[in-house]
Amino acid sequence: METTVDTSQKRNQVWAFIITGILILISVLYYKANVYYMYLVAYIWFGFAYGMMLQYGRFCFASASRDLFAAGVPRMAVGILVALIFFSLIQATLASTNMSTFHPAPFGIHTLISGMIFGIGMVLAGGCASGSLYKIGEGNGTSFLAAFFGLCLGQAIFVDVKWFNFLIPQKWVDSAIAKGLSADKMTSSFDTYLAGYVWDQPTLQWSHTKTISEAFPGALKYFLGDSLLNALIPAAVLLIVIYAFYIRKGFMKKRAKAKGGATGFGDEIAGIWNMITASKRTTIMGVIIGIVAGLHIFVMKGMQIKFGVSNFGQLLTRMGHASDTSIKGTVFDPGYWYITSQEGQLGGWILDKLGWNMRDNIFFGVNNGLPDPWRNPALWMSLGIVFGAMVMARLNNEFKFKLPKGELIAWGLIGGLLMGMGSRPALGCNIGAFFIRVAGGDPSGWLYGAGMVAGAFVGVKFFNWWSERKMAKEMEAF
Repeated sequence: METTVDTSQKRNQVWAFIITGILILISVLYYKANVYYMYLVAYIWFGFAYGMMLQYGRFCFASASRDLFAAGVPRMAVGILVALIFFSLIQATLASTNMSTFHPAPFGIHTLISGMIFGIGMVLAGGCASGSLYKIGEGNGTSFLAAFFGLCLGQAIFVDVKWFNFLIPQKWVDSAIAKGLSADKMTSSFDTYLAGYVWDQPTLQWSHTKTISEAFPGALKYFLGDSLLNALIPAAVLLIVIYAFYIRKGFMKKRAKAKGGATGFGDEIAGIWNMITASKRTTIMGVIIGIVAGLHIFVMKGMQIKFGVSNFGQLLTRMGHASDTSIKGTVFDPGYWYITSQEGQLGGWILDKLGWNMRDNIFFGVNNGLPDPWRNPALWMSLGIVFGAMVMARLNNEFKFKLPKGELIAWGLIGGLLMGMGSRPALGCNIGAFFIRVAGGDPSGWLYGAGMVAGAFVGVKFFNWWSERKMAKEMEAF
């Protein structure tokens, strides 16, 4: 038995080295082809780092919601808030030195609604956007279904068809036409939504508001506005709320018994600290994820300065691949950790190769381009997450290929489609629309987060109802 385990460990270690070696070889080949590809290579290795950290810390927003609402376990939710705190401080430092690539998103009720749809989807699929990618690296077939058919193909179809035109107000149509987009140029419902609604919404970043920027000029506005006001204080409040509802009663009971008397404020602080450090593995990974996410921004900004560009599409054009870019000469290049848009590009590229014109809409044709997958920097970041998680899972003997069966196939497909539908209207997912925006001082991130939590709560309640109903039927049949 011990020999079998040793053999399995050695085999997994070999696979880990092979995967890492292949990525190193790919990186070298890109460098040899053109030094501009080092911009893309940076995305590969940051994705690889994210994948290793996500897998090791079991970081998943769906798990955080499910554990909290279904089992009353706050470990993952606490880890996410810790990561957010550290990332916001680094993001403020980068912004204060003009080394940030962050940009706020349009603010509106659409963000809350989108978050709710995404939250339901991530619970049904068993993983959020980032969680699905790292679970693919562990061999999870359900997550692959969610990512490929939902985030890839589902998103691409969503932005290129007219399927919710009956919901579109006339003022959206009028607003889009006023921008020079005639009805025949708006080839999808999403086109009208973007041009007629989203583009009209204001963007808000606390450091750029008149009140904050005038009261705290210079670097201080980023630390007080973006970090303290938008991230640190809300995160601290949420930690206290989680402690009060899920941890305090049990902790204080044990504390009072150990002390043999009354407890005080110091014990409350000890309780919160105990909650934060209860799972050292998750908390440490939260700290490291926050730091690496900040480093990612710093490196991408450095690349832009080095090559004299603001978007990878400019480098593709220099290398003779202008056909990969949008009509503005750009491709999707967020400059930081992001998921879902690049998966939509992959789905669009596949459908385009099958004869479906995917370049006649705003999402691909105007904003993000449709590059070949091997020249898509953000897509390489997602692949890096998969491979990084695979390496970590191999090293920890946690890799196991699992084909989805029965209900899991349906949940994976439905959940993935809902995640795709919930990410596009808000222009992001649990990472791009929540984590990055909150840390960058954009309050729309909290709107998306609130919607995501509400949707996850609905998803958990649905699963509880479904499980009880299924069990009742099985008992009746028995």
